[in-house]
Amino acid sequence: MSITVTDGKVTGVDVLRSPDGNPRDTEINARALPVLVRETIEAQSAKIDMVSGATVTSDGYLTSLQSALDQAGI
Repeated sequence: MSITVTDGKVTGVDVLRSPDGNPRDTEINARALPVLVRETIEAQSAKIDMVSGATVTSDGYLTSLQSALDQAGI
């Protein structure tokens, strides 16, 4: 994951890798990742809700997000 920070605020999130081992993973990610990214930008933190039905994606996203935020000093 890569985040864009402008003036100390998260302005963008780029998910570099996500589960894609089967069509169901792709379907879940297509639904869940935009929601997670939007919530991240709104919350300006990793304290966001998981997406129902996308627990694995949400867990991985939150772990990667916290790491990116830590590296950015946010």
